[in-house]
Amino acid sequence: MKASAFVYPWDVNGDPGAPARIAGLGVEQVTLAAAYHSTRALTPRHPRRRVVTAEYAAVLYPPDGRWAGRGLRPYPAGRWAPGDAYGEAARALSAAGLEVHTWVVLAHNSRLGAEHPDTSVVNAYGDRYPWAPCIAQPATRAYLVDLAAEAAVRPGARGTELESLGWYGLQHLHAHDKISGVGLGEAGQYLMSLCFCPSCRTGYGEQGLDADALTASVRSALEPLWRGTAQDEGWPTVEKLLGEEAAARTRAWRDESARTLQEEAVAAVRAAAPAGFQVLLHAVPVSYHCGANAGVDPARILSVADGVVVPCTGGTAPLAPFAGHAGGRTVLAANFTVVTGMGGSPGTLAADAARARAEGATELRLYHAGLASDDDLTTVREALSAR
Repeated sequence: MKASAFVYPWDVNGDPGAPARIAGLGVEQVTLAAAYHSTRALTPRHPRRRVVTAEYAAVLYPPDGRWAGRGLRPYPAGRWAPGDAYGEAARALSAAGLEVHTWVVLAHNSRLGAEHPDTSVVNAYGDRYPWAPCIAQPATRAYLVDLAAEAAVRPGARGTELESLGWYGLQHLHAHDKISGVGLGEAGQYLMSLCFCPSCRTGYGEQGLDADALTASVRSALEPLWRGTAQDEGWPTVEKLLGEEAAARTRAWRDESARTLQEEAVAAVRAAAPAGFQVLLHAVPVSYHCGANAGVDPARILSVADGVVVPCTGGTAPLAPFAGHAGGRTVLAANFTVVTGMGGSPGTLAADAARARAEGATELRLYHAGLASDDDLTTVREALSAR
């Protein structure tokens, strides 16, 4: 199976040995960040530093003139990735014989929410989530579609992987998170991620729901979860707490918003890209899921994109629903964390890859070549050499 490693530009720029080291893992491709959220990252082998602090969500290249005069526009990176950091890294990696694909984070942007609070998801209590742009709002959708096209189609890139192309919600891993005191589970995460901004209130109305009544219903539905007295069984619990009809109508609105955004973004990327450009989405086969891996309907998304990147560190079961709808050229990439300190298991990569192949995976994704220790990378190299 073809393998690709995730990489940040700052893992490569300023480190002449990085491209050969990454190529030496046995990967054929790198998935290189072109637009990324705020983060603090280790660079354990860089000759000049050990920690990079990306202070806000930014594009890692100079944005073009399409943003002139627009209120919502991408922010160029600061000192952690100055100039065309993506382009510099991409050229070095290509020179080492690696195929470069872009890695584009979309609906996850705390600075956008801080500077334009009206763009954020608003929960049933009126709390805003500045890290989570509401993907139902027209101006936000236009921004995300144009960002997808610009960030995905960088010079020399052979394809892209679009992350966070769907609903974000409460679960975020925000700085110094303190939200785990109550175990909300899947049902609570869904209810706490329902948006009540003006666009979503109108959308619920189009589904036959009164937004004020729905707000009250969501608050009431959450009470057993706050008390810790509700057993969470995922979507059946949402139906039980909110009522089957109301639950279905909220999901219909959200599914439609995500589906149409995904279709528009993929179409925009294709229109900007050369022939043969590959478009993948980071996704899970549960349409009500919120987060970096967008919740999707497998049959529909595989009719839109060239394939999906599926999180498999917790097991390969999420691959099967996609495999059932994959065609001969569909890319079904199993994504494994290979950083031991981040919960990964590089020592079982060979067995994990074999299991993923049996479940229908056609490629591997390895998170993350820049963050892993030397020992982790040695283990990865050994596992890939056994393919």
